[in-house]
Amino acid sequence: MFEFGRELRRLFGAEGFNAPRDGLTGGDASLLELLDLNLLRQEAKAADIAAGRISAKDRAQRRLESAIVWREVARRSGDAAALRKAAATAEAAAELFDRNRRPDGWARARCEQAFCALLGAELFGDEGLNAAAEIAFKDARAAARGGLARPLAEIGMLAVEGRNRLADGDAQLGRVTAARFDTPIGGLKALTRRTRAARLLLVEARLVRIDLLLGWGARLADRDLLQMALNEADLAAEGLSVDYEPLSWARVAALRGQALALLGETTGQIELVIQGVNALADVLNDLSREQSPLDWARTQTALAQSLQALGEASCSERAYEQAVTCYDRAQLVLKDLPALALRAFAASNRALCLARSAELSGDLAVLDAAEAAFRIELTNLSAGREPTAWALLQVNLARLYEARMEITGRDRGERAAAATALSAALDVFSEQGLRSLSLLATEALDRLSEGPGVRPHI
Repeated sequence: MFEFGRELRRLFGAEGFNAPRDGLTGGDASLLELLDLNLLRQEAKAADIAAGRISAKDRAQRRLESAIVWREVARRSGDAAALRKAAATAEAAAELFDRNRRPDGWARARCEQAFCALLGAELFGDEGLNAAAEIAFKDARAAARGGLARPLAEIGMLAVEGRNRLADGDAQLGRVTAARFDTPIGGLKALTRRTRAARLLLVEARLVRIDLLLGWGARLADRDLLQMALNEADLAAEGLSVDYEPLSWARVAALRGQALALLGETTGQIELVIQGVNALADVLNDLSREQSPLDWARTQTALAQSLQALGEASCSERAYEQAVTCYDRAQLVLKDLPALALRAFAASNRALCLARSAELSGDLAVLDAAEAAFRIELTNLSAGREPTAWALLQVNLARLYEARMEITGRDRGERAAAATALSAALDVFSEQGLRSLSLLATEALDRLSEGPGVRPHI
């Protein structure tokens, strides 16, 4: 997949070639995928230089191009500083465009600011950034006269709305919101005939819709929504070249693998789960950590989740062991990014895999390791700032206590500790309106109260 990109790195990186002052891509965002993260950072710096040059013909456009590159750096690396740089550069571009003189350019720059906020909310779990993005998208839609800005603003507003209403627990709402993407996606598709950038932006729009459908489908265990996500992934992949758009292809293929695994888990078809595992493994065979560390870590995490589902469906200790290995690989990237929401998720699920493995093998040493991992994660989380992640850790810690009682046949205070953890988690889930997670905690509490008796500790 990445052969052409590797050739570029050989020519422009390893052999000491000095990139031109305007960078390797000349402002063509479609070529960014061929650069690894190191070359991408160089490209972002070159774009800054080009935008700051006094002789630059269109400094506003150059600032916008620089912001796009810096956001891609943040998207691949999880670097908060790069994301701040992207947002500030997009703001500078908007000021240079001037809403009254060049409304479409201003609207496009405002969209870029909004997409930076959306990325920040996704990476760091800051819901306030979704609100900031919504305001920026509304401004852009009001100002846009034509071109890319209007459909991008509409897609962004739908993304924010979808994220905000994900907790509503309504499958029909999910289907209606997904259907509303048709108009802006159609607008981008029409623009692909005359605007080169529209083609990959169309893929990005489909990725947003797939992600929302997967979120709703997984949350509600809704087969139809998950099938819609799978169908959308197939549409997004059409026309993509694994040689010239390797990251877009990998992102679409990874979401398709997740859709297969979730659909198999929901319907009880283990063959679909296995297909999802294989699809994700195929992506990782070609996607290198150097190309995009965060995409690589996300795909490792998605593969681990799919292996968890396979372990649950087949009671396979081996599947859980492989899942732990994938989470460990993801941590090679995530360990240096403690603020990422993905880091807490991966650490929590890694410990859960260890717990299930301990249950299947009866090995208390594995259980001890899992409990220690959970406690470390709890010390790094704030219940006030990241309530959902904190509550999920409490649920999983309670599961460890249950597992210990089941393995040892003794209650040394684990039942009371588990009940306390689950009650705290239930309070958070109820406050956040997370119905499915509230049900999960309630069922666990019921299981504790109705579970088989154990020998009291003397």
